[in-house]
Amino acid sequence: MAARALPDFAHLRVAVVGDAIADRYVHARPSRLSREAPVPVFVETGEEVRLGGAANVAANLAALGCRTTLVAALGDDAVGRELLRGLERLGVEVRGARGGPDHRVPVKTRVLASEPHRTPQQVLRIDREPAGPHSARTLALLAHELAGLAVDAVLYSDYGYGDLAALAAADAQQAARGVRRVVDPRRALPPFERLDAVTPNLEDFTRLARVELPRGADDAEFQDRLASEVAHWREACGLRHALVTLGNRGMLLAGEAGVHRVPASGREGVVDVSGAGDTAAAVFTAALALDWPAHEAMALANAAAGEVVLESGTAPIDLARLRRAWPSAPRSTTVVERGAP
Repeated sequence: MAARALPDFAHLRVAVVGDAIADRYVHARPSRLSREAPVPVFVETGEEVRLGGAANVAANLAALGCRTTLVAALGDDAVGRELLRGLERLGVEVRGARGGPDHRVPVKTRVLASEPHRTPQQVLRIDREPAGPHSARTLALLAHELAGLAVDAVLYSDYGYGDLAALAAADAQQAARGVRRVVDPRRALPPFERLDAVTPNLEDFTRLARVELPRGADDAEFQDRLASEVAHWREACGLRHALVTLGNRGMLLAGEAGVHRVPASGREGVVDVSGAGDTAAAVFTAALALDWPAHEAMALANAAAGEVVLESGTAPIDLARLRRAWPSAPRSTTVVERGAP
């Protein structure tokens, strides 16, 4: 069957709500062993800060051509201002950027080292966590901004730093307008009514659903058990769709039309999986908002994730590369049809 043509996202309005993160990369080359301790010494050769977390989700949507708004507390420190500049360069509208001066943007610092002409490898990661949770004032401001947006879809990017529960009333207003609402969860599902989809990775799914999957099982046994657990969890939570990303095993979708899976795309030559989940959530949400069947939206998200893992560091999808990859990308297959036992 011929592939559905890649859609035009230009008229789609999408809001991203959640935790913006700064992905800081320190580039270095190995030099020698230290005389002070049995550790290697690296000589710094460069540094860059990229958009991470919800900011990376917004960057992916902007790269697709969507009219994108980010609702997040960036604070007013140097890191927050740098993220703001990066988002504005991409054409992302930012709401609430100065609404949280109490909030220090999380920073993930990765040291990448390599000899000349070799692919850099991560040798160390240091995280800077926020000083504390958002204030009531900041949460109220974010809720106010969300409630007032006129959009086609809202994607909540939860990295565990904020409190999506405080946005329940604003989300209900968006739901009443018929807006598609998707959550990429980390710690828990927010108390939102009848979400269109959630997009956890496998680790987050097992924690959210409180299930243990068989270890050492062959792939068929693992996939069958996973399909059953995801389908049960979707129904128990009242979700329209539950998409679980599985890394090199692809993705699995449980929805109103049954259970579908798709094998991983672009596994050869994987360089860095950072941000692949952000890309998958962004592309899946955008396709859903354009009324694609969920299993086809999953296949497109899978193709996009397969492209970004070929890049070093967190990077949004390149639309031209996605156009080239999509016609030959893996398609989903049905695991359990709707109404089947």
